[in-house]
Amino acid sequence: METAQILGEYLGVPLEIRERMHENDRSATGFLPPSEFESVADEFFAKPEVRVRGWEPAIDAQARIRSEVDAVLARNTSADMAFVGHGGVGTLLPLSFAGLPISRVADQPAGGGIFSFDLASLRVHHA
Repeated sequence: METAQILGEYLGVPLEIRERMHENDRSATGFLPPSEFESVADEFFAKPEVRVRGWEPAIDAQARIRSEVDAVLARNTSADMAFVGHGGVGTLLPLSFAGLPISRVADQPAGGGIFSFDLASLRVHHA
């Protein structure tokens, strides 16, 4: 939310917080050391219908983030907009747009990532 606020203030555009646009729910494990996190994340993407160590299944997280983006786009596809979120759902969303299976192929690099897409066709321009 801090990134979205900074971006919104800089661009002079309103900020809309959508409660269901959160990262995949990993509260069952809490913080994991980086190597353990990567191992669990590998399994999360490899077994998208499974609750890996209690995490929200990838397929559910993808459906949730996609439905939120679709709801925003249903209101307006004529204006540029930015969706600011987290790596897991930021990986799942462009896969959904492209009709690709859930995997780490579009995974966000360490430190974050960005992608752009056409608002009308949902075709990813840049990842």
